Amino acid sequence: MTRIARAAAMALPALLVSGAAFAQDATIDTGDTAWMLISSAIVLMMTVPGLALFYAGMVRKKNVLATLMQSFAICGLVGVLWMVLGYSLAFGEGNAYIGDVSRLLLSGMAENWDKPFTLGSGDAAVATTIPESVFVMFQMTFAIITAALITGAVADRMKFSALMVFVTLWTLLVYSPVAHWVWHPNGWIFALGALDFAGGTVVHINAGVAGLVAAVVLGKRVGYGTENMSPYNLGFAVIGASMLWVGWFGFNAGSAVGAGARAGMAMLVTQIAAAGAVLAWLVAEWATKGKPSVLGAISGAVAGLVAITPAAGFVLPGSALVIGVVAGLAGFWGATALKHWCGYDDSLDAFGVHGVCGIAGALLTGIFAYGPLSATPASPDGISGSFDQFMLQVYAVAAVFVFTAVATFILLKIVDAIVGLRVTEEEEREGLDVTLHGERLG
Repeated sequence: MTRIARAAAMALPALLVSGAAFAQDATIDTGDTAWMLISSAIVLMMTVPGLALFYAGMVRKKNVLATLMQSFAICGLVGVLWMVLGYSLAFGEGNAYIGDVSRLLLSGMAENWDKPFTLGSGDAAVATTIPESVFVMFQMTFAIITAALITGAVADRMKFSALMVFVTLWTLLVYSPVAHWVWHPNGWIFALGALDFAGGTVVHINAGVAGLVAAVVLGKRVGYGTENMSPYNLGFAVIGASMLWVGWFGFNAGSAVGAGARAGMAMLVTQIAAAGAVLAWLVAEWATKGKPSVLGAISGAVAGLVAITPAAGFVLPGSALVIGVVAGLAGFWGATALKHWCGYDDSLDAFGVHGVCGIAGALLTGIFAYGPLSATPASPDGISGSFDQFMLQVYAVAAVFVFTAVATFILLKIVDAIVGLRVTEEEEREGLDVTLHGERLG
């Protein structure tokens, strides 16, 4: 068995089988398709209204509408980009580093729109029991939320025009290649055998590192460290976080690409990790600051959800609890001590939570992976945690971190040269709602 075929057998969900072995007369499984339709819908809900409310509730009143607008506009922008070119670059055959333009404007879908979708070709092909239209939609929602996550790091100070240009370039030139590396059978990280069930590297490390670089390039908010920047409405943030928590079941259990036992385990461990992280964050906050906060509770939940994402289809409940507790502590550290030590202004802790906990979850996957969960007929032992697997995870994390940091820096400099990245100090003080959109929250 080739290295790529071995990776295909183990790194993707257990319900997927070798394309070569997939029966020519196979039909779509309606149960799997129904679950994936639901998963796609609730993952989209994670961005609007989930992330939109989560972020908007944590900014000041004068920037609430602008923050909501960012997530909403990204839904439209990335939705079109994915259809036009993003999907082709991510899941086209291409080579080890990027797809191709064979699926430009989703060309070729008409021929097999009512047949089960097979990703890749030849010995490395991986077959599913759902139509390609559902796969495209599910992956689109991932691309959307990844771009939207970055906005948390640059809240209160980035031009809307600059954000739209940056997201366009970043989605096509950073997100799509990384998705190809990790999730396409031809991708080099896929072939390496590194594990990422639902987006620890592709979504959270990718977005977190991009957010960190953007926060550094844009600089601190006016008045950061001297003025009161308390959240306007934590009620909005709690509602948003609650939607994220529920939507995450589609994010993680949906990544099983079917309604089977692995999806059930992914859902259970997602809940356990989130719950453990809430408690860990609150304990840490209580011990260091004297009071557990609402903001801490919702941040802890997101931290646990982030960390379990790469591990969801590979670990058992006990391991999930450990991952959740580690994430709660790591996220608290990332959102408090780390950014103050380093001196950057990550407004809503995009890197502190998504970057730090994404890294923690990806590495812990290499330790706690339980082989039978990823077992297939071609690889009956699956992938178990080991030192070698841990080092593969380290390698994948480092590669994505460095690539995303360098590429994001270059793209930000290009956007700055074209339209400028940041609003003026006067516009920032007045608020982005009025200065960028001509509207004001009542």
